[in-house]
Amino acid sequence: MLLTTPVTLENAFVRLEPLVPEHEQDLADASVGLEHAWYTSVPRPGATSDDIAQRLEWRDAGMMNPWAVRRLDTDRVVGTTTFCNIDQPNRHVEIGHTWIGVEAQRTAVNTAAKLLLLSHAFEACDAIAVEFRTHWHNRQSRAAIARLGAKQDGVLRNHRLGPDGTLRDTVVFSVLPHEWPAVKLGLQERLARG
Repeated sequence: MLLTTPVTLENAFVRLEPLVPEHEQDLADASVGLEHAWYTSVPRPGATSDDIAQRLEWRDAGMMNPWAVRRLDTDRVVGTTTFCNIDQPNRHVEIGHTWIGVEAQRTAVNTAAKLLLLSHAFEACDAIAVEFRTHWHNRQSRAAIARLGAKQDGVLRNHRLGPDGTLRDTVVFSVLPHEWPAVKLGLQERLARG
């Protein structure tokens, strides 16, 4: 299967639904309380529609495969995630542009979503590398990525400009196919522990 193919992914905790404009209100509601997150990709109040449109434009260009994250115990859409920077010929992909609303943080949602995405990348799409990138200042995200079992590859200094003109150092992590079985077991164990 191609990394760009829209598909619904589900386990006992979350359903990753291909992103559509109809997710707008749920995502706007989920983003409340995240206005302080200047170092991540949470849409600003009133900009959810534009954010969805941009992700769908990147999807149509073959650069992104975006999902809405639905928490199954509440049946609420609580955030978004994507396959991005898709390099299909080299079977390389990044999991990114992820944000989870306050109500779902520190729950099983992020772990369950990452288990689905990594399983899909390695087992259905035959990926040779799955990458994660985050802002140097996003310590919460860096810690969460490390807990997934990804290894830090390095830091891209002055990697890009932020929306406010500040320079961003980007921390790069990855999981490789030979690491996936152990990473998968670790994620499954975390979910089983609750």
